[in-house]
Amino acid sequence: MMSKSFADGFVIPLHEHQRDQLLYATDGIMRLRTEQEAWIVPRDSAVYIPAGTYHAVSMHGAVHMRTLYIDAKATHGRPRALTVVAVSNLLRELILALSEEPVVYEPDSRGGLIAQMIEQEIGRARELSLNIPLPKDARLQRLCAELLADPSDRRTLDAWSEVAGASTRTLARLFERDLGISFNRWRQRIRFHNALEALSQGEPISRVAQQHGYRSASAFSAAFGKVMGLPPSKVSMER
Repeated sequence: MMSKSFADGFVIPLHEHQRDQLLYATDGIMRLRTEQEAWIVPRDSAVYIPAGTYHAVSMHGAVHMRTLYIDAKATHGRPRALTVVAVSNLLRELILALSEEPVVYEPDSRGGLIAQMIEQEIGRARELSLNIPLPKDARLQRLCAELLADPSDRRTLDAWSEVAGASTRTLARLFERDLGISFNRWRQRIRFHNALEALSQGEPISRVAQQHGYRSASAFSAAFGKVMGLPPSKVSMER
């Protein structure tokens, strides 16, 4: 277990670890990126990273991170893929309790028993659909990079064809083939990632809904929940 704080905007560059990791932030939002996907890790969630996975992490807001290093060979569960999971109240308290224990502990010590309970809770944790697939095709990479930088860009796929250097039909085919998702659904997902970040930072749901083109908070909440796998009220800091 390692505890560390990072300032807003800090970036941990691309790297890997020999052991599995669970990253959990008591405050702030983390964005994680691999060669294949981009992930957002909001409040009340954590990201599980298998050993050998090259990844970079960027901080949004002041982030107080807890890192659990896991020897997957010594655990009893099946190998896990990279995923964001919901952190239950029990799992949060166990992580915080383990952070107070010595870095090295005996299996039958308090730290060892807490670690065993954490293993059980990770195995039971609900997976969240908080990833965005990233393309390998150079034409899509140009398009997707600009949209990731500015998700509010309203250009149609026809307009993007000039930027990407490919026809509209080719781009539509590439989205389905390389990303397994249509252009409109991909853009919607990155917009909801940004909406999730705004909600986590205290923006009212009604205002976020309006900013993303929804006439009502209820319509936004329904669409957000369907795509992201959790209602906006779950991540909102609104009081």
